[in-house]
Amino acid sequence: MKLTRKQVLAKAKASDLESVKKLNCWGCSLTDISIFTQMANIEVLTLSVNNISSLSSLAGCLSLCELYLRKNNIPTLSELSHLRPLTRLRVLWLAENPCCGTDSSQYRLTVLRCLPRLLKLDNQVVTEDELALALMEGEEVTTPPGSVQNQLSTNGLPDAETENDSLNYNMEETNKIREELGMKPLSRDKFPSLSSPSTRENKPSMKKTHTLDAVLLLLNDLDEEELLVVHTATQNRLQTYTIGSEMLLDSLKTRKTPEIQH
Repeated sequence: MKLTRKQVLAKAKASDLESVKKLNCWGCSLTDISIFTQMANIEVLTLSVNNISSLSSLAGCLSLCELYLRKNNIPTLSELSHLRPLTRLRVLWLAENPCCGTDSSQYRLTVLRCLPRLLKLDNQVVTEDELALALMEGEEVTTPPGSVQNQLSTNGLPDAETENDSLNYNMEETNKIREELGMKPLSRDKFPSLSSPSTRENKPSMKKTHTLDAVLLLLNDLDEEELLVVHTATQNRLQTYTIGSEMLLDSLKTRKTPEIQH
């Protein structure tokens, strides 16, 4: 069933779509929610107990703060990529969808890695420790194949050409951020697809570089509260290295002591 303009206005008791801030469509057997491409001002949206399988129509709802999607037919967590632009989204209820799988712990970490701004997921408060763990152990969510976002990103260009354009931009933006942080800019050969084929094939050795680039690029989009979350996660991560270093030093001292005595 398709949600129509007439139904929305009747439920919200509004005269136009732009003025609708809250909408409850619980249990309406909905399959088509494309009407939300015309509702950028919606803030609280209840779509639980329907037959919705795609979230692409919500990508432009930039004012959305709360979204309830319990008991729908969302197939994979890749659909969450459509919610990434929603920087005000703080509450999400996604439980009892096929995408949740059987591993509830990993599911939760993956959702929080994709949407780290959430304060509550499936009616449970998101803790700082949980978010820090999600940033390290949650799986990466990619845009669904064949989605509108994916098609628009290629702009009709060959894959190789599109990739080069994207990486050129990535290199410039990354170096700009590195300079702001007092770091040395990366040279062109640090970006595999912009260098020689032999370098391009050496993907494992470039993985950490790309991870750092991605983190630095994201910093510009974070506000003070979100930067504090990243800071906490970084401290927790550094602590594991500190403990490991101390254990290594103790081990080295133990080995050296007998040599000095002899």
